[in-house]
Amino acid sequence: MLRVFEDRYSEGVTQFEFTRKELINTPKMLNIEVPKNIGDVIYTFRFREELPQNIKDTVAEGMQWIIEGAGRSRYSFKQVKLNRILPRDDLITIKIPDSTPAIVTAYALGDEQALLAKVRYNRLIDIFLGIAAFSLQNHLRTTVKNIGQIEIDEIYVGIDRHGRQFIVPVQAKGGKDKHAIVQTQQDIAFCKEKLPNLICRAVSAQFMSEGRIAMFELTIQENQIKVIEEKHYQLVSSGDISTEELHNYGLSARSDI
Repeated sequence: MLRVFEDRYSEGVTQFEFTRKELINTPKMLNIEVPKNIGDVIYTFRFREELPQNIKDTVAEGMQWIIEGAGRSRYSFKQVKLNRILPRDDLITIKIPDSTPAIVTAYALGDEQALLAKVRYNRLIDIFLGIAAFSLQNHLRTTVKNIGQIEIDEIYVGIDRHGRQFIVPVQAKGGKDKHAIVQTQQDIAFCKEKLPNLICRAVSAQFMSEGRIAMFELTIQENQIKVIEEKHYQLVSSGDISTEELHNYGLSARSDI
């Protein structure tokens, strides 16, 4: 990735494109083995790992490099404002009776799958957004104009008491995965292109310490991720929710009206 960057970058440049073919040819030029899954190389540096330090050193103060899709088998390095979405420390944790089947918990394959299952079985999308939501598809892979191939962890459709209908793309963040502006951008672009008559509400869920789940409703404003709403939930047995906590939730709900 560093070699691809250095071949295209020159001082002062803030955006440039490269192709999937370059990712295949560059290892051959460096006499190293071509990765079996080239797509995973891109995914890793978009969502899991930091870019090499030599790349980060070229960025302007207060900015960061991201990798965007730029069409089929094309990508773009682009400088954007430094943008990190992390769970707030000052929010209360809301306890929810855990409805996850024990057998699902026992055999969930990895943090992301476990998180998606907990969100689905406990109707956390419904609770968080205040709509009736239904899982439409898992791990949707499709293409979006001017972006190329994208993957959305899970898609919900929903309806509220006014009859408004929604499309809810959900990204699950477990392990070392990080919230990325490109993911929210492509989710919103998918909604506008494929289901323009539905209201798009982009959601990201993230595991926190002690099994808590942070839920974010996100949007893009001035090329930055903005948090519309954030809530923290903890799935517990019903006996672990005290009368005092139920009383506090009631007070909190009234203050939101």
